[in-house]
Amino acid sequence: MNDVATAAAAAYTPASYKSAVKPVWCPGCGDYSVLSAITKALAMIGRPPHEVGVVSGIGCSSRIPAYTSCYGFHGVHGRALAAATGLKLARPDLTVLVTGGDGDGYSIGGNHFLHACRRNVDLTYVVMDNHVYGMTKGQPSPTTEPDWDSKLAPGGTKIRVFHPLVVALAAGANFVARAFAGDPNGTAAIIAQAIRHPGFSFVEILSPCVTFRPEQKEWKSTVRPAPVAATDDPARAARLVMTDDGLNIGVLYAGTRPAYPLNDGTARQSVADLEMEFRV
Repeated sequence: MNDVATAAAAAYTPASYKSAVKPVWCPGCGDYSVLSAITKALAMIGRPPHEVGVVSGIGCSSRIPAYTSCYGFHGVHGRALAAATGLKLARPDLTVLVTGGDGDGYSIGGNHFLHACRRNVDLTYVVMDNHVYGMTKGQPSPTTEPDWDSKLAPGGTKIRVFHPLVVALAAGANFVARAFAGDPNGTAAIIAQAIRHPGFSFVEILSPCVTFRPEQKEWKSTVRPAPVAATDDPARAARLVMTDDGLNIGVLYAGTRPAYPLNDGTARQSVADLEMEFRV
């Protein structure tokens, strides 16, 4: 990095990316730490806030665009990746970050998740996974354990959990990692690495919901660094993910697949040419 770039990066701190809007999450929610990690990661990258777009869907974690000073778009349920893909293709000069939760991303947004991985557009998807629908009072989500007993699902759902990291690998994501909200500095480093990596980067963050899943406070003592280094072999990464217990933290896969070709900003046709095509 040259001296000019170094000076530009040094001009931004995490506070540079925070808005004046105060978060309204429950006390103790892991999303506070994720927000802190995101602003730290953006400060590491050093791009000015107006060159960053943060897109989200619906849910507790999807409030994040309002809490940043970047350009933000709060979309409809499950459609954040579709909106973000359009943004990145239209404005390839922007750094595009997508934030959401396990319900928004893996349930109603599951199809968009699959195809965003497959398309490999250069953006970063951060999912705060707490294994529950927190904003709508505690329903089981796609990643909820089959035997988790609750008032809304007595005795558990008995449905096999969704494995997002395995699905991301199979669908073609170019960067796959897992982080823990209780380690905002480590999470920030992973998010920064994800942003810098070309193509579609997926970061799952274990973000405890202390209101509806208070037992997740134990994650602090059970998460651990992944036992092997990141690999560019998706089959090896998939074997690791399929055999872990969901508590291994770190970068699991960093691929080399070229990102989806982007519009370089050069017009291919004039407005007059387009009008001519539709003339009757």
